[in-house]
Amino acid sequence: MPDSQAASPPPENPRLADKLLNWVEVAGNKLPDPAVIFVIAMLAVWIVSALLDGHVFEIPAKDGAQQQQVISQLSAAALTGFFSDMVHTFTSFHPLGVVLVALLGVGVAEASGFINACLKGLLGFTPKSLLTPMLILVGIISHTAADAGYVLVIPLGGVIFYAAGRHPLAGIAAAFAGVSGGFSANFIPSAIDPLLQGLTQAAAGIIDPAREVNPLCNWLFTGTSSLLIMGLGWFLTDKVVEPRLKHAEIDGDPDDMPKMEAMSAEERRGMWAGLAAMIIGTVVLVALAWPEDSPLRTPDGDITAFQAPLMRMIVPLIFILFLIPGVVHGYVSKTFESHRDIIQGMSKTMATMGYYMVMAFFASLFIYSFGKSQIGALLAVEGANVLKALDLPGSVTLFGIIVLCALVNLLVGSASAKWALLAPIFVPMLMQLGISPELTQAAYRVGDSTTNIITPLMPYFPLVVAFSQRYVKKTGIGTLAAAMLPYSITFLVAWSLFLVGFWALGIPLGIQGVYAYP
Repeated sequence: MPDSQAASPPPENPRLADKLLNWVEVAGNKLPDPAVIFVIAMLAVWIVSALLDGHVFEIPAKDGAQQQQVISQLSAAALTGFFSDMVHTFTSFHPLGVVLVALLGVGVAEASGFINACLKGLLGFTPKSLLTPMLILVGIISHTAADAGYVLVIPLGGVIFYAAGRHPLAGIAAAFAGVSGGFSANFIPSAIDPLLQGLTQAAAGIIDPAREVNPLCNWLFTGTSSLLIMGLGWFLTDKVVEPRLKHAEIDGDPDDMPKMEAMSAEERRGMWAGLAAMIIGTVVLVALAWPEDSPLRTPDGDITAFQAPLMRMIVPLIFILFLIPGVVHGYVSKTFESHRDIIQGMSKTMATMGYYMVMAFFASLFIYSFGKSQIGALLAVEGANVLKALDLPGSVTLFGIIVLCALVNLLVGSASAKWALLAPIFVPMLMQLGISPELTQAAYRVGDSTTNIITPLMPYFPLVVAFSQRYVKKTGIGTLAAAMLPYSITFLVAWSLFLVGFWALGIPLGIQGVYAYP
């Protein structure tokens, strides 16, 4: 953060929203690193399991109630198993392989410039009247490229709005809303889908080891949510946020303001060649999967079943459908000169995953101990008993889960880290109430997205402030948070109602996206 930001005096009479954000920042800064949180949680599981060792409880099951008991993780046998299985526990941690494989392909597409060219191309032909919804849509699409939206789409939002004679901070706010506030809204499957699915399936296994969750179980809901987020963001930007920013004087150095660089002829040729390769690859995949006796289907011809090879190929397909267009774009646009550039693109992406791997190591150990102790099952049963005693409507219970996830998101930003902690509690608990793991995951995705844009603890929040300061020097955390608060509140309420509406109408959440359990 610039020194001018640190020296900015606090407002004399801070509003309630400012006080809340200040409290969140102070409280969040006192939290340890997410990796350390997993260590603390694991140690807590060990201690609690030792205190409750031998405690017997019943788990409702299809074949009648089954007795389980808490198992101490501090016993000699448990600790021996913990250290003996440590390497396997880490290497078999489902989200780890999912993320790494998918990002190998995305890394090539990013390094070649294919993703950047496509995003600039989408924004380049948009009429001024449709500037806001298109910018938000591009922000939503950028989720497929991990964090590309933060470093590309958000600054481009300011550039495009400024070039169109509109307030650049409104463009940054709209892009931020699409990239981060609508993080779970996307009609294009991405690495986050199988990542969350792996954690959800592991949590569901606490109650039902045979229960499987499809990686695209929320796809229809998240896809149609793109339209909801785009429409709400369009209205809020043009009618609420931008009018409030008209008094924010643009006082940045004109020479320092980013310029909207036109796409070069080589970039354009590379983009079209890459898109053609992606389309051809998709057509080939459809052609291979179309016949009833396709090897991509189950023996009985089902293509959407969990056992269908196509469903088990989702992550490799993400890898290939980004790798091939990225390579084609790289050679056509001449950003790649040899195969070494392709490998370098993959290596560069993997270099950014070091912290994630550290977090995944400790997360896997926590989940291992949590599962072995049977505390997750005990919490699920006791939590379900409390909810049953309250006798709340299912929609009210679901909304409570969404709000709780949104509040936790203010302090813990990582989507996978939060779900690794919360899934073993929420998924089994709601399964006991007849709510499916797929619906619980959808509720989590709503809560996880909507408060990203108002918490200073979100890793990219300071970066967005820096982007804004290029145009309005006095922009601070409060300035950005105040601009994003209307998006956050509106997205939280409307998106929650949207999910309840899906449920009420019985619209499938996605492939194998059921609402009830069992």
